[in-house]
Amino acid sequence: MWDVLSALIPPVVVATVFCVAIYTLLRKEMAPRTSDGRPVGEEESAEQRTPGDKAAAEDRAKEARSASEEVRERGEESGGS
Repeated sequence: MWDVLSALIPPVVVATVFCVAIYTLLRKEMAPRTSDGRPVGEEESAEQRTPGDKAAAEDRAKEARSASEEVRERGEESGGS
C-alpha cells in the first residue's frame, strides 16, 4: 500500500501546483475592471493614499484646470474656432 501512495505523491503535487496556478491566473484575468482597463481594486487603493499624495493630486488637478482655461482664453482672443 505504501508503495502505491509513494508513487502517487509526485503527480498529486504537480497537479495541485498546476491547478493553483490556473486558478490564480483565471482569477486575475477575470477580475472586474473599470472602463479604462484597471482592476476595480486599484481604484480603491488610490483612495487610501496618504493625505500628502491626495493634496499633491488636487494641486495637479487645479493646475490642469487653469491651463485649460488659459488655452480657451487664447482661442477666444485669436478668434479661433
